[in-house]
Amino acid sequence: MTKECLECAELIKGRSDKKFCSDLCRNAFNNKINSDTTNYVRNVNNILRKNRRILKDLMPSETAKSSKSNLIQKGFNFQYYTNLYITKKGITYYFCYEYGYLPIENDYYFLVKRKEK
Repeated sequence: MTKECLECAELIKGRSDKKFCSDLCRNAFNNKINSDTTNYVRNVNNILRKNRRILKDLMPSETAKSSKSNLIQKGFNFQYYTNLYITKKGITYYFCYEYGYLPIENDYYFLVKRKEK
């Protein structure tokens, strides 16, 4: 019984359970299948890393304060964050990995860094 490669339709030689003629074809096939998901995830991760970098750069110490316009000017995207932390008093901090922010008065944000455990 002969089988054809799922990517290039060449005849496959070797084991009976092989699906591809080479690693190149296997990689090309899987890259096509996963390309939409991979692009979306890559774009979101780039936004999250950029948000983290902006927060880190604005914090000379463990806490800082910044205006919303300053964050936006640097390219911060408020729609993306990795997690929320809600205090016992109901105050919500938004985090991009270990760096977070809390909306405060007059379009300012209190910036914090989560302490490692």
